[in-house]
Amino acid sequence: MIAFVSGPVAALAPDTAVVEVGGIGMAVQCTPGTLSGLRVGQQAKLATSLVVREDSLTLYGFADDDERQTFELLQTASGVGPRLAQAMLAVHSPDTLRRAVANGDEKTLTAVPGIGKKGAQKLLLELKDRLGAPVGTGAAGIGSAVTAGWSDQLHAALIGLGYATREADEAVSAVAPQAEAALAEGAAPQVSQLLKAALQSLNRAR
Repeated sequence: MIAFVSGPVAALAPDTAVVEVGGIGMAVQCTPGTLSGLRVGQQAKLATSLVVREDSLTLYGFADDDERQTFELLQTASGVGPRLAQAMLAVHSPDTLRRAVANGDEKTLTAVPGIGKKGAQKLLLELKDRLGAPVGTGAAGIGSAVTAGWSDQLHAALIGLGYATREADEAVSAVAPQAEAALAEGAAPQVSQLLKAALQSLNRAR
């Protein structure tokens, strides 16, 4: 198993980072929150989980070991593959997911694309004794505060979660006032909060 990769970031895409390790470019699938903390040419260290299939080897990357462990624990639930587990971590932090499971919070889980009410109920039952108790202070969401390029970050996150370009455009427009209000107050828009609001607007539109 490849526990982590470390090296300069060679390239970034909406859902992938290429990290140079010993002269080899390792393509690592990452959440938008993890990608938002990376810059081309800068050093990066990502905790990783290797998913082996008959026809593919896919390396998933995370900002820290907690995210990686949560990613692997989520897949112990029936019907949860690596893509859905990554989508859950794209929308919620590990602690937010632990809190949702501990409190039986269906609404938090149904905010993730691909999880409906029945799926959320099933996940709450299966994960109750697996994820553990929340360990943080309750700060929710992905990534760090981003003052510039929040719309690009958000748009890329929505595309990475499977939404069409038109849907992503509409969702970014819907949350723009929220981002602009934060900037007007001298605060940086949180991509995590904007992503949750965008997903809510898309769910209402469907």
